Amino acid sequence: MLEWGGESIPYLFVSRMRIPAVITIDGPAGAGKSTLGALLAEYLGYLYFDTGVMYRALTLVVLRAGLDLAAEEALETLAAQVHILVVPPTVADGRHYTVLVDDEDVTWAIRDPEIERNVSQVARYPGVRRELIRQQRAIAQGGRVVMVGRDIGTIVMPDAELKLFLETSLDERARRRTDERHSTGTTLPLPVVRADLARRDNLDQHVLYPASDAVILHTDGMTPADELAWVIDYLQRR
Repeated sequence: MLEWGGESIPYLFVSRMRIPAVITIDGPAGAGKSTLGALLAEYLGYLYFDTGVMYRALTLVVLRAGLDLAAEEALETLAAQVHILVVPPTVADGRHYTVLVDDEDVTWAIRDPEIERNVSQVARYPGVRRELIRQQRAIAQGGRVVMVGRDIGTIVMPDAELKLFLETSLDERARRRTDERHSTGTTLPLPVVRADLARRDNLDQHVLYPASDAVILHTDGMTPADELAWVIDYLQRR
């Protein structure tokens, strides 16, 4: 049995399935990509790679340096200089990976609300994306990886054999994100969370679309266990 959020999830028979070497999961902020990605990776014994943490880590460095978020050239230069590494968990504190910036563990620091408010601005610059996409592709070349982000199936790994795209309503995403913050001791009113997600949707709209061969999963009303079961069933049937 796989334990997840206090829920026991039985293992399904997967050893006879031909599992793609790279599985991508895309969708808007708060759709549950990270939760499903981490759960699916653990289930399959794959590396879980939330590509968004690289943009969050860079945003943390930008804010610490006091750089103007509108200084595109400066941010692109910084992206090429900073060393961001994503590795399996190094501390047993509930994390699914460890994020290092120049050897500093920033795994929890990048979850600060200020990072979330500014990450889309940092990530929208072409030079920033080119550099981080280069690093993401290098990690994916090792195979056996579940990659999560906004444009993984369309831009980063367009040749991935299985691409998932999560569609979740804004209200559902706001509710989930509010509950998540309550569970970590960070309280924000639901309308504030909803407005922030809507703002991020607007900033991310240039990448918020599924690949032409993506499998669409509508997740309103589904639990992470439901979503995992759906994906495993799809793998068995494909």
